[in-house]
Amino acid sequence: MTMTNLKSTFWAVAAATLLYLAAPYSTSAHCDTLDGPVIQDARKAIAAKDVTPVLKWVKAKDEKAVRASFEKVLSAHPAKKEAAEQKFFATLVKVHRAGEGAPFTGLKPAGSVEPAVAEADKALTSGSTDALVKLITDDVAAGIQKRYQRAAAAYQHKDESVAQGREFVEAYVDYTHYVERLHQDATGAGGHGEHAEHGTAAKHGKKMPHEKHREEHHGHQ
Repeated sequence: MTMTNLKSTFWAVAAATLLYLAAPYSTSAHCDTLDGPVIQDARKAIAAKDVTPVLKWVKAKDEKAVRASFEKVLSAHPAKKEAAEQKFFATLVKVHRAGEGAPFTGLKPAGSVEPAVAEADKALTSGSTDALVKLITDDVAAGIQKRYQRAAAAYQHKDESVAQGREFVEAYVDYTHYVERLHQDATGAGGHGEHAEHGTAAKHGKKMPHEKHREEHHGHQ
């Protein structure tokens, strides 16, 4: 396999992967679950007949809509109270997510929280991150090792044929992009609100740090 063919294949796979990574990021955080912290505070607010506990979840400009929905819960007829509460929950979460630049796809049932997020919540209540750190580091180590082994095995035969070269490039892109994303998150380049920043940057034709890094990396190929 010639170097020209290998470079062409790399660019094809890398371009497809970049399109995937550049797509608007959708968070899977648990703010939209019925047992998540937003709804927990909403239930407390209803029980106390005081909207204050939920206001921290929304921007100041959105308080009016949340307060209006909350008042409907308090004034609802007993037979319609549950429906009013559900509508309030949905309004609150929708406004909260909009403030983060995230879409609202409906309330999720209790128990649908990702294990890592659930463990993160436990760490706050227990006062220790030991279990959380172990869960994350174990999964990260396994993820790196899996991708490394695949890339390393393909590397040994990458120049023997076009097909094997493409197999290496696919494994290489998966491996390097995986560790790149991990490092960005570890150093603060990513995060819960990255999708909003990404959308704003794309709208104005700006590039995110990971896109600039890839361009520099490809420029040295």
